[in-house]
Amino acid sequence: MDIIKYIILGILQGITEPLPISSSGHIYIIKAILNTDILSDLSLEIFLNFASFIAILLIFRKDVWSLIKGFFTYLSTKGKECKEEFKYCWLLVLGTIPVGILGLTAKDAMETLLSKNIFLVGIGFAVTAIALLLVMRTNGTKKDKDITIKDAIVIGLYQAIAIVPGISRSGMTLVGSLLSGLENKTALKYSFMLYLPVSVATMLTGISEVAAQTMDFNHILFYAAGMLGAGIFTYVSYNWLSKIVEKGKLWRFSLYLFAVALFTIMLFI
Repeated sequence: MDIIKYIILGILQGITEPLPISSSGHIYIIKAILNTDILSDLSLEIFLNFASFIAILLIFRKDVWSLIKGFFTYLSTKGKECKEEFKYCWLLVLGTIPVGILGLTAKDAMETLLSKNIFLVGIGFAVTAIALLLVMRTNGTKKDKDITIKDAIVIGLYQAIAIVPGISRSGMTLVGSLLSGLENKTALKYSFMLYLPVSVATMLTGISEVAAQTMDFNHILFYAAGMLGAGIFTYVSYNWLSKIVEKGKLWRFSLYLFAVALFTIMLFI
């Protein structure tokens, strides 16, 4: 039965990570309802996050390789043909800084607050729902080359807000991107390009705990099962999200988020 729990958690991670519904918020609620020690396992969280990271990296592998190659080519040759890739990389760095600062300074305090006031996660769900409604009518025109320093900062600040469980990282970066005038496909790409460095940073902060943990065969098997579920469903979930974003239908997630927000607040207030 334990392996089924890990698979279910992996599937939950995979479905909720790309979608603008907050994976961390759902984990908090399920942890509180089930009161299970599995969800307190930081190593499991890191492994599941790694599986989602690999899935997103595979989806954007061509873009990532193009950016890496263009960045270092521009450094060595200063060729104009690679200037856009060089600029895009620095915009990603700039967009990551706000969440990095907030994560280092406020994450522990946030977790302490939420452990005693779980209903606040419901408020986070509601905030995400309202934010998604704000972009119901947006129709931006900016391409990758049109993203500015101001856009990167604004989108980075939206991402930083998502340190609160219940407020979706992908949802807030998409909202920030669309309100900054990015077209749908450009917003989707930039949102998940920002996810990659944030995900790496998240994994690095907990790597010491993973290294210190002694794992037996069962642990390895359970983690592998959870990671497989997380990876597959992250891939599937992202492809579903991309179709919704292209159609400009992000507001549909608001209906679900308002419902889960009401449920959470009523259950834990």
